[in-house]
Amino acid sequence: MAKIPVALQMFTLRNETEKDFVKTLEQVASLGYQGVEFAGYGDLSAKEMKTVLDDLGLKAASSHVSLDQLEGQLSDVIQYSQGIGNKHIVCPFLMPDRRTEADYKALIKSLNDIGRVCHEEGLTFSYHNHDFELQRLSDGRTALETILEETNPEWVKAEFDIYWLQRAGEVPLEWIKRHPERTPLVHLKDMTTDGEQFFAELGTGGVDLQSVLNYGETAGVEWWVVEQDQSRRSPLESIEISINYLKQLQVV
Repeated sequence: MAKIPVALQMFTLRNETEKDFVKTLEQVASLGYQGVEFAGYGDLSAKEMKTVLDDLGLKAASSHVSLDQLEGQLSDVIQYSQGIGNKHIVCPFLMPDRRTEADYKALIKSLNDIGRVCHEEGLTFSYHNHDFELQRLSDGRTALETILEETNPEWVKAEFDIYWLQRAGEVPLEWIKRHPERTPLVHLKDMTTDGEQFFAELGTGGVDLQSVLNYGETAGVEWWVVEQDQSRRSPLESIEISINYLKQLQVV
């Protein structure tokens, strides 16, 4: 198994970063994560953030940026990313008022436009799924299938979230296999095996993580990204359990 680096999606530690962004990054680095996927930068300038990352030995794996920002402030988004050495920009979420069939058609144009500009600037742009994109449209395809089939594969990649795929009744590995070389980033998550299907630390739930990890090199995955949207324990304890699981598998 190739040594694909592991990053943490900082949304997991949103409460901690609100109190002290730099200290939280220090804690992430101390646990053995090699990079971070940002979901906001606190009040740090790109220069300040780059200095902190370099001092901690962390890489900027990617950044989640709201669709509103991508559509209205793309040049600023790109400039900041380039300033911190980040090569991946991700659209993380589609607001409920933009999920009609007509909205998805408009979204495809928008994603292509954003992706083209990112591509021209040497960056990779990806779309991150939840479970609602697995609902079927009038032609029988899911919204996620439609997005991936009708966007330019050079401009728009996928950041598959394996928790949300499984939550929607899908097999995460099959999605990765169907889109070769289009998954530079993969969200690693686990799910409790009870009826609640709650977010779980890696290795403690029922998601087939091993099959996804084994296929990473073949799929061209550049970063594994650990995220736990909610935790029943301290989020810092949760991310430690998850990274220790990956260490046991010799992923890290």
